Amino acid sequence: MLILQESCSDPTGSYVIYAPIDIVAMNIVLGGGDPDYVALLPSGFAILPDGPGLNGEGIVEIGSGGSLLTVAFQILVDSIPTAKLSLGSVATVNSLIKCTVERIKAAVMCDNA
Repeated sequence: MLILQESCSDPTGSYVIYAPIDIVAMNIVLGGGDPDYVALLPSGFAILPDGPGLNGEGIVEIGSGGSLLTVAFQILVDSIPTAKLSLGSVATVNSLIKCTVERIKAAVMCDNA
């Protein structure tokens, strides 16, 4: 699997947008095949500052506040738009969200240590 990615980080926040792409499908497109058959489902996350933090003396310290994390996924669960989600699909998506948030948190906390 190949991952197409875009990212940016500055004082106003950070984001990562990515789309997993099947290597076989990508090779077909690169060989002149029809790109309409390649599912390009972007997902990603943004981390925004949650305002300035206050130190113990009530003085504003830039960069010491919390953060707001927004995570978004596009997932093709069924090719039929009117199909109902199975409990297994819901559990898989819940697990994906939980795992992704935990990995982002670990990366951010490790980066600040």
